[in-house]
Amino acid sequence: MKKITLFSMGLMFLLATSAFCQDIRYNYDKDADFSKFRTYKWVDIKGATRVNNILDTEIKQSVDSQLALKGLTKTEDNPDLLIGYQAAIGTEKQFTSFNTDGGYGSGYYLGGWYGPTGGMTTGQTSTIYNGTLDLDMYEASKKDLVWRGTATKTIDRKAKPEKQQKNLNKSVAKLLKKYPPEANK
Repeated sequence: MKKITLFSMGLMFLLATSAFCQDIRYNYDKDADFSKFRTYKWVDIKGATRVNNILDTEIKQSVDSQLALKGLTKTEDNPDLLIGYQAAIGTEKQFTSFNTDGGYGSGYYLGGWYGPTGGMTTGQTSTIYNGTLDLDMYEASKKDLVWRGTATKTIDRKAKPEKQQKNLNKSVAKLLKKYPPEANK
């Protein structure tokens, strides 16, 4: 999989329209008491590739909106959680082929062998763009990772900025749907 710099991708980035499904995964510290987390602060993750300012703002606004619905408040003073993200885009090549005459090759038929059907196989390749967003939450007092979620989706490079933002918001909502995790019984 070839990596492409985020800067060259501009706003066509993350989680835009596609016929493909989105993959959401998360994990969390089973011993963490999520009921005590009420405030958070954004932090940069050391070594993470930076995105452009517009996309950075869009990602943070989308996460802020979802966390507000969960009862968390953004603060700069003494937060309970430190939140950071990493984003990446990769590409894959897809090859699609088909036989023009519908034949199936050679085989055994009524006591005799027959050869290839004589049809032509044609194909085409296309590039598929995949965007990934990793969202990390650290307990501020201990600096321990307590929750991590990952959203991955195929990206439509031709989507308009409004559609990209709409899909980013949907993806973040889906990513944070089960945050906070249910308390252990």
